[in-house]
Amino acid sequence: MIRHIVLWTLNDPADAPRFKALLDTCARLVPGIVEFDVGIREASLEANADVVLVSTFTDTQQLDAYQNHPQHKAVAAELGTMRSGRHVLDHAFEPGKAGA
Repeated sequence: MIRHIVLWTLNDPADAPRFKALLDTCARLVPGIVEFDVGIREASLEANADVVLVSTFTDTQQLDAYQNHPQHKAVAAELGTMRSGRHVLDHAFEPGKAGA
């Protein structure tokens, strides 16, 4: 399994709900998406980013299919105009193992 985590800092944090809504349109683009959760910063909780995506894919081929899907590319282009920063971490893990 591959976990794909992305954090964004937005030009205008007030755009977070719209940013999330756009990301949510990508939740079912490929059959290998196991988890797709988009969260936005909450004032009462600690954060140094405005939006986070935590997603899980069955394998790297499904992650590649997702990243190269035309809908994802269109959404990414629109999101790119709304953000000032982006951090990504992809990692492999075995389900059921400690730390997964």
